[in-house]
Amino acid sequence: MKNMYFDNAASSPIDPRVLKIMSDFSRDYFGNPSSVHSFGRKAKVMLEEAREVCASFINADPSEIYFTSGGTEANNFIARGISQTLFSDYNISKVYSTEGEHPSVLESLKSLEQYGIVHSLLKLNGDSSLNLTELSNVNEEYSFFSVIHTNNETGARNDLQKIVHKLKKKNVFIHTDAVQAFGKEQIDVKKLNVDALTASAHKIGGPKGTGLAYIKNGVPVSGLIFGGSQERNRRGGTENIAGIIGFAEAVKIRMKEMETDATHVRNLKNTFSKELKNIFADNISFNGGDNSSPYILSVTFDPEKFKNDTEAILMFFDINGIALSAGSACSSGTLKPSRVICAARRNEDEAKSTIRISFGKQNTLKEVDYALEVFRKFEKKFKR
Repeated sequence: MKNMYFDNAASSPIDPRVLKIMSDFSRDYFGNPSSVHSFGRKAKVMLEEAREVCASFINADPSEIYFTSGGTEANNFIARGISQTLFSDYNISKVYSTEGEHPSVLESLKSLEQYGIVHSLLKLNGDSSLNLTELSNVNEEYSFFSVIHTNNETGARNDLQKIVHKLKKKNVFIHTDAVQAFGKEQIDVKKLNVDALTASAHKIGGPKGTGLAYIKNGVPVSGLIFGGSQERNRRGGTENIAGIIGFAEAVKIRMKEMETDATHVRNLKNTFSKELKNIFADNISFNGGDNSSPYILSVTFDPEKFKNDTEAILMFFDINGIALSAGSACSSGTLKPSRVICAARRNEDEAKSTIRISFGKQNTLKEVDYALEVFRKFEKKFKR
């Protein structure tokens, strides 16, 4: 067996059912949804039906869903849109996030410093979740705070209910990047009481280039892309209708299969981690904590016992037919030590010795067995 794909946190294979409905739509419904003729009206109806599907999935109102080109754009839209509006309308000059956020959040907030907006980072626990004692550092009312739902590198889940409960007392607008959780576990924005949320289609068997931003009605936010009245004047440009239809179809599939798939990948992860421990004993450790996502397994090899050449490690697995990553697909191309792993109180050598195995519903126990054989080869080849 070769070419085993264990990098689903970067992108998942598109579901054939999604591909079919996108193909059918692209052939039959090519009108611009902003056009007033029948072709445009048909496309508009399907766009709004897709919006209703995605809204229902997280218990939101359809008017609170904005379609974007993906999670990165949605994070930019929310982080910059809310923060800049708070600054311009209410002179709120402080924004907050954690050290464990996706680069699209961190760099969006950092870019606001040119306007005089101060971005403060809250520290993480050793499992890469937010250290809740850090919330006392959020000391400005009506400010913006972004906290990732499930960390894309380690799978660590943040306790959003506790975070929201503490910060809502300070009237803070809260955004959660739920790209690694949307479609993989139940999310109810009303129960979470967050003001904004991000999701992406290609993490759940949908197409690349499509995502959404949930922004609660009444939350002050400005647009990111101008030059069109689409998405209620907040995201100009003709909508990617085929991608949005595919996103909605992927959501419909998740509605039916989410729990079954979660059980399946949890079994894969438990088997994988147990056998890795047998192979490497105390020379390996796992990141993300006991409550980490079943879809992500982050592994650190003891750098004193193993060569910590990230590029060589990934190439070894790739040559042996195993696709893994060293962390976020948006930053791992640089092969720098993981910022998240370092923030979780590991040193640079440990960060260079960390890889991410991420599971999808298409993975099998047979593939896991094959991958473990490659890890046994790795243990012999890379041991100092």
